[in-house]
Amino acid sequence: MNKTIRRASVCCLLAVLALLVRATWVQGYQAKALADDEHNRRNTIAQYAQPLGDIIVAGSPVTGSKGTSGGDLRYKRTYTQGELYAAVTGYGSQAYGATQLEGIYSHVLDGTDDRLKNPADLITGKQAAPGNVLTTIDPDVQKAAYEALGGDKGAAVAIDPKTGRILGMVSTPSYDPSTISGTDDGDTWKKLLADEDKPLRQPLAPGSTFKLVVAAAALENGLYGSVDEATDSPDPYTLPGTRTILRNESASAPCENATLRTALQYSCNNVFAKAAADLGQDKVKEMADAFGFDTEKLDVPVRAAKSVYPTGMDKVQTALTGIGQFEVTATPLQMAMVTAALANGGELAAPHMASSVTDGDGSTLEETGDGKTERVVKESTAEQLRSAMVTVVEKGTGTNAKIPGAEVGGKTGTAQNGVDNSNTPYAWFTSYAKDDSSGKEVAVAVIVEDSGSARSEVSGNGLAAPIAQKMMKAALER
Repeated sequence: MNKTIRRASVCCLLAVLALLVRATWVQGYQAKALADDEHNRRNTIAQYAQPLGDIIVAGSPVTGSKGTSGGDLRYKRTYTQGELYAAVTGYGSQAYGATQLEGIYSHVLDGTDDRLKNPADLITGKQAAPGNVLTTIDPDVQKAAYEALGGDKGAAVAIDPKTGRILGMVSTPSYDPSTISGTDDGDTWKKLLADEDKPLRQPLAPGSTFKLVVAAAALENGLYGSVDEATDSPDPYTLPGTRTILRNESASAPCENATLRTALQYSCNNVFAKAAADLGQDKVKEMADAFGFDTEKLDVPVRAAKSVYPTGMDKVQTALTGIGQFEVTATPLQMAMVTAALANGGELAAPHMASSVTDGDGSTLEETGDGKTERVVKESTAEQLRSAMVTVVEKGTGTNAKIPGAEVGGKTGTAQNGVDNSNTPYAWFTSYAKDDSSGKEVAVAVIVEDSGSARSEVSGNGLAAPIAQKMMKAALER
């Protein structure tokens, strides 16, 4: 054979072998990665090839599907009372992906989850009938929160303290996920992104609701023996190492050396700022973290934003954290967890809003229900703080949360907003309610970021407590 021809043949053979190796590599090792690639159009086509499974609230679907005209995506997602449940369902969009429960359980809802398939389907690759996601949401609690928040910018969460079931989760202003579920909703999508009143809440300064955490740390660490023991709290209180006086909301409140009960009742800044400074940042942080602050992955199963208790502070900054300021941030979910743990005798049940995942026939694929509980504070500490919280509602700053015939305890908060508190403050309220006759109980946290009210009218009792009261009442009557 001619030498040139032989060399050309070898090169051709090597090229063919290289192509075979590459094809084998792609099919054998990269197939899954390519199949799962977000740019693979086939995934989207498969996702919307049949009606989607549903997200269920109290036995009824709050989602649906409808056929499309034209294109290769045969169905798109619809929502029943979309604005009411948007904070729970999230959105499922042909163009923009999926969030919240829609995103987490997308493969169950579109029928591509292998658990939905029988052995024959696994071999043939046939798409199975979609499954459903059952939630813990109580429609009456959800509706009470949504209607009570009304046109305010805010958010609210309700939890069953014993089980950790999330009974309500609302964020306002809301949006209807149906308006962005198709492929031609670009204008609506841009408007939603540009909206300053984002419907998705971020952690904010918890203000005086954080005083519950400081009170718990003071009792757990022996700084004070009970909520009725006099504290060492001068009024006015000068921040450590400075000439800056930290004033109380009411100059006439009996805050000098007040007990923790009285300090919670009148929301005395001097008591809790000094307690935080005396305890030191490490002990306060240890208590905050036990309640759930600084948890990187708080999944309910939706990933909740992290609430933060800062570190690396001096004594002045530590004192300011005692009243929920400086760089302390919290979500309504986090503050509801604080109250839920106290209501549940000091044990925190893992919060969750999905109870189970089923196939199309209703058979359970996954139990995502009541999780484990962890002890946060001693039962005696929880009992004392509940008693003090009842005082807040009965004759303190939280009277708008009263429910006839029920035990209600709470804590108000008004958190500074902006540089030198230049913006309208946030109004907070966190609380629990128990009905001894029925055994039902609930823990709630509400934040009103902006109600349009004048600064002088912003208070936890005036704005947030009435919302919490309506939610708690609905939960006890369920």
